[in-house]
Amino acid sequence: MGKAVFTSDEHLYLQVADGIEKMIAGDVLRIGDKLPSVRVLSEEYGISMGTAFQAYYHLEGKGLIESRPKSGYYVRFTHRRFPAVPQMIRHEPVPAEVTVQEMIKQVLHRITAEDMTNFALAAPAIELLPTAKLNKSVVHALRNGKDHCIGYEDTQGNPELRKQIAKLAFNWGGRIAPDEVVVTSGCMEAIGLSLRAVTVPGDTVAVESPAYFGIYQIIECLGLKVVEIPSDPETGPELASLEKAIDKLGIRAVILVPNFNNPAGSCMPDENKKRLVEIIQQHQIPLIEDDIYGELYFGRHRPKTCKYYDTQGLLIHCSSLSKSLAPGYRIGWILPGRFLDKVSALKQMYTISSPTLTQVAVAHFLSIGRYEYHLKNLRKALHTQSLRYIQGILQHFPDDTRISRPQGGFVLWVELNAAIDTYELCTEALKHHISIAPGRIFSIGSNYSNYLRIGYGSPWNEKVESGLKTLGSIIRKMVARSAIK
Repeated sequence: MGKAVFTSDEHLYLQVADGIEKMIAGDVLRIGDKLPSVRVLSEEYGISMGTAFQAYYHLEGKGLIESRPKSGYYVRFTHRRFPAVPQMIRHEPVPAEVTVQEMIKQVLHRITAEDMTNFALAAPAIELLPTAKLNKSVVHALRNGKDHCIGYEDTQGNPELRKQIAKLAFNWGGRIAPDEVVVTSGCMEAIGLSLRAVTVPGDTVAVESPAYFGIYQIIECLGLKVVEIPSDPETGPELASLEKAIDKLGIRAVILVPNFNNPAGSCMPDENKKRLVEIIQQHQIPLIEDDIYGELYFGRHRPKTCKYYDTQGLLIHCSSLSKSLAPGYRIGWILPGRFLDKVSALKQMYTISSPTLTQVAVAHFLSIGRYEYHLKNLRKALHTQSLRYIQGILQHFPDDTRISRPQGGFVLWVELNAAIDTYELCTEALKHHISIAPGRIFSIGSNYSNYLRIGYGSPWNEKVESGLKTLGSIIRKMVARSAIK
């Protein structure tokens, strides 16, 4: 395998594992190939036996290799085994009323029940979060916060928290001042305030398709119409379709999730983001960017945001820590650009201020440098889990199943046989205490009736594998029944 020279301070075992994974991905090492013994690996890379073991344990956790008793380590899974990605559904963009509430209500009923194998959530398992460290920050906030955090906070947000959020923008190249930040109760409030700031009831909003159902709920609540823009499961929204809709349909705002879209997992290439910003600036249409998954990338670098390319203040950037740190703390924010005054006034009118205690606690947690350390661990865990879930679906679902290949985030977008109605599948799965998110809730029509979203936020274990096995069995029976009809 050749001796490697390490030049960074990254953990040696990760560098070794990364090198082997690249050989597996490049088909240099194939399924069934035997890997060097731990002793040989140690000698080849000039590392300790313990480090060599760690590298193999890491790859084993991803499901890429397996240990065979008294025989050694072998390649178990290669990227060549990845299935085809789900197809992009093309449709003519037309304004339409939004009616998704009832189906979402049915799907989310009992979603948090403890007896559920929960594939419907796009969130991290609690065991992946730094609970003990956060608790210390809460105690620090109670002891040191003004009035012990009982009083109202500044409408725009705790000053120290806004300072820390402004620092986070450096990760994607942003230069943001604390006074440009508005703290919200999660990302959904951020999107809701942003929409209220730039639209009035009856306006038409462009949304990529598929899109997170919560966005449709807000649009419906505000009495807006929606135009769906076809989106590629790997590269995101089709910009030519967006331009066509802007020219013909009187679009007043655009809402997109450029980085690791929920549910498709797509990530817009940087050149597409730049072009998108040029389009909205040309037409003077606000773009609301939901970047809640941006920090949860699997590669070496954080993807840029659309906000990075904004030169006119037309881009409203929304994000939160709900998916990466503390879902229950409800810490989100808006970078409203030229709409700062309008957003701040709306925030004061609707909520006065966000909870003081969680703002002060999170500000302290971010200030002591623990967040980036936590993110590194979370990214590794999610990447590993995504691969294991893909392997589980490949093993237990029918052969014609298509699966997305996300490079970040929490979810897999799965396309099943056209004969399958995943809303019916959802109903049947609930009888087995398994929850899924059917594709139809991610669109205003029936465009994704044979698609489903599977969240991989929970670590791989026997319960997860059993759940996928049961789902696969139900799907096969549904396919068989449709064939008889």
